[in-house]
Amino acid sequence: MSLDTLPLVGGPSLPQERRLVTAIPGPRSQELLDRKAAAVASGVGHTVPVQAVAAGGGVVVDADGNSLIDLGSGIAVTSVGNAHPAVVKAVQDQVAAFTHTCFMISPYDSYVAVAEALNRLTPGDHAKKSALFNSGAEAVENAIKIARKFTGRQAVVAFDHAYHGRTNLTMALTAKNMPYKSGFGPFAAEVYRAPLSYPFRDGLTGPEAAAKAISLIEKQVGADNLAAVIIEPIQGEGGFIVPADGFLNAIVDWCRDNGVVFIADEVQSGFARTGAMFASEHFGIVPDLVTTAKGIAAGLPLAAVTGRAEIMDATHTGGLGGTYGGNPIACAAALASIDAFENEGLIERARQIGDVLKGRLHQLQQNDPRIGDVRGHGGMIAAEFVDPTTGAPDAALTAAVAKAAIAEGVIVLTCGTYGNVIRFLPPLSIGDDLLNEGLDVVAAALDRI
Repeated sequence: MSLDTLPLVGGPSLPQERRLVTAIPGPRSQELLDRKAAAVASGVGHTVPVQAVAAGGGVVVDADGNSLIDLGSGIAVTSVGNAHPAVVKAVQDQVAAFTHTCFMISPYDSYVAVAEALNRLTPGDHAKKSALFNSGAEAVENAIKIARKFTGRQAVVAFDHAYHGRTNLTMALTAKNMPYKSGFGPFAAEVYRAPLSYPFRDGLTGPEAAAKAISLIEKQVGADNLAAVIIEPIQGEGGFIVPADGFLNAIVDWCRDNGVVFIADEVQSGFARTGAMFASEHFGIVPDLVTTAKGIAAGLPLAAVTGRAEIMDATHTGGLGGTYGGNPIACAAALASIDAFENEGLIERARQIGDVLKGRLHQLQQNDPRIGDVRGHGGMIAAEFVDPTTGAPDAALTAAVAKAAIAEGVIVLTCGTYGNVIRFLPPLSIGDDLLNEGLDVVAAALDRI
């Protein structure tokens, strides 16, 4: 099949099928990869060696006519589905009206409407305010700025296995050295690390793990010096680690008792991804500040900090902002995406996807002790691969399974501090048939290795 005969319009109009016309990469994709090698800095890598030309539903189509099952969503970004028709229309209408004024110069309705939606949707019924930015890392940086301004303190605590971004401050918050931190220091000061609840590896209850973390914080940092604690309710890059019940609740309670701002980084776990609008809801916690990005705008660059009004208003006028923060085109995409999350059954769909993923992965685990753990919620599920004798992380097996699946037309992503986790993040628009076929391919790859 030639490229010219393919339906290159994205969105749900694309045939929802896995189709291999060439080996991956095909010749047209290889041409692009050769150009990339010559023109793009080598520090910018790629996972799937294809030239994407269209995407929608649960597939990505490449320049050679291959149709790949998408179990990654561009790292949890295209949760409503790539090129969702309502998002496309909203973006087209906004581009035709105006592309930019800078909200700090001439405000516009869509920025305020996104803020209003975030204030309504994030956990808690207290008065809230929001500020919009461009990326998850930028949202995290600003959340820390706001917490420091509000408390008058400087220290910040992050957790083992955390990932919060690639800027200088967020690299300091991030735990994993390669590839995110190596050689890029020195990093921002007054950042400390506490142990996370990791049920598969630490054997502790949530309260026990929290007591261990709090003891370290009190002894090595001191509550009086601490502006904020930041944590992903379900970790992303760190391996989709779900803390034991009671862990987050105890940390939140300690923060409340000590005047410390509790920040939930929901950049990867937010917007229906886990079968709740925000992962914090699974644990019954109400953060002081929430950072969001990724799924908020279906692929356009947008991020936010949302939180208690008195904390958000602590910063002086002009202290928050940025030239492109809350760009009107991204805001239009966000409003259409939020409408889809609320009115197209995507929260329930995430739960259904989670049932399929967990069911299939648990079946595989019963017959293959190399799958040490299956965990997560909704459309955010992971399998951790280990040496069945020692329980040690098996990064080589993980990489081999992912590479083999991609070669057979299924996009999967790895993660984890030890590189031994495959994460499943399908678009919430994916059908069960395609989802199961993708899992069949992963299972066959594991069986061959």
